[in-house]
Amino acid sequence: MPGKELNKPCMECKDAEFELTVRKRQLCRAFGLDGPKTQLLLPVSFGVSSSVLLHILNTDRQHRLENGRPLGYDFKILVIEPSTVAATGIPFDKNYEALEKNFPMHTISRIPFHSIFEHVPEMGGIMQEYAGSKFIDDSSRSNEERLAAFRASISTPTSRTDVDTILLTRLIVEFAKKSGCESIIWGDSDSRLAAKALAGVAKGRGASLTWQVSDGMSPWGVRFEYPLRDLYKAELLQYANVCAELSDIIIPDQPPSDNVLTKNLSIDELMLRYVQNQGAKYPGVMANVARTANKLNPSTSDSAPTCALCAGLVGNVEGNSGVTVANQAEDNHSSQFCYGCMRSRPEELC
Repeated sequence: MPGKELNKPCMECKDAEFELTVRKRQLCRAFGLDGPKTQLLLPVSFGVSSSVLLHILNTDRQHRLENGRPLGYDFKILVIEPSTVAATGIPFDKNYEALEKNFPMHTISRIPFHSIFEHVPEMGGIMQEYAGSKFIDDSSRSNEERLAAFRASISTPTSRTDVDTILLTRLIVEFAKKSGCESIIWGDSDSRLAAKALAGVAKGRGASLTWQVSDGMSPWGVRFEYPLRDLYKAELLQYANVCAELSDIIIPDQPPSDNVLTKNLSIDELMLRYVQNQGAKYPGVMANVARTANKLNPSTSDSAPTCALCAGLVGNVEGNSGVTVANQAEDNHSSQFCYGCMRSRPEELC
């Protein structure tokens, strides 16, 4: 018996009439409302993108309250102290005070980068296995000193940036889980996601793009959402310029130096510069990078071993007969880490 003919079927399931239009996509209720409905976590870096997203969400919340509409969601704000991530010398206490002043209705938490040892208790052991003899984890030292010693054991700019990104993600995820948040909403723009996609492939992390640049479930059981994925950085800058309350919150980006040698830049920085330069000329081409990565399907295997550091797949995935760095390494602990993480390990172990 032929199925019921639909006048305007859902663009996802094709089995029901559409009821909602989400970003110009006609979806049924099941797909249109699929996603976070209660508690969300918004990491704020005092950059343009995350600050604009905060303003948008806060404005939406106020409109719902004023019109008597159900909120459907609420969100908490997390700030990881910038001075503990990078020694830029730029003070941010006034920015934090402005954040609390302009958004008093939200719970704002402020934690240092080295609190990862508190939120992820097993991280000390993982770092020791990862860095080998170049790092000795001394639990008698302060967490700040322990993290500084581990970061110092990684020599190249690309590896340092790569590992820092992983550690920050792990810290934010664990904070979200302990705070009862179902999803993390990231303020990455289309430009940022395109750079992340290109850098991820170059670093051997293509398998993790399904949650690094796409909406969906992360390996840690917390959803990742990217609400600004269709907006360029230039558009977010225009938005920020007309919002007076954001001027005291946003820390302006430092202009890139033309005198820095390419070898002293990480792959992430190179890709971001490339996307920003080319995006100004060919915005449509750069937009297609993130959209193409968004079409990738995550692995459906629940039994596949995952990396102890980044939770990516370890070794070969189904259908891939190639040999990875993890297969080639001779040390006994190589099976704990994925291809991308193995490439970022201290030189003597690779």
